Amino acid sequence: MNRTAIRESAFKLIYSLEIQKQNDLKEQIDVYFESENIENKEAKEYIEDAVLGIENYKEEILGLIEKNLKSDWKIDRISKIDLAILKLAIYEIKYKEIPFKVVINEAVELAKKYGEDSSKNFVNGILASIVNK
Repeated sequence: MNRTAIRESAFKLIYSLEIQKQNDLKEQIDVYFESENIENKEAKEYIEDAVLGIENYKEEILGLIEKNLKSDWKIDRISKIDLAILKLAIYEIKYKEIPFKVVINEAVELAKKYGEDSSKNFVNGILASIVNK
């Protein structure tokens, strides 16, 4: 499993958690690994770190998203797919040592694959704005 595939798996779990709003994250992570047959140690570590890290820094991450929205937008207006992509990307940019160009590129690719037509531009715009500040 390469890093792109691992990141995509992390996104899928983050998205499903957005929809389900479950409280026991560790249990949800384990169920996800089992249901998706994820056995790769590096993948498990990365996905678990991303999900738990996003939860730990949730207020900061959501604050960054809100600060970089257009003035007439609110966070609840963002699609769950775009929100999951943004959370993962912001976590990687702020709390992991992954070059922001790589993170933004991967996030835009996820937005192209899973989001609406406007998602790639929206995600790119928010992340570029965060990086530029």
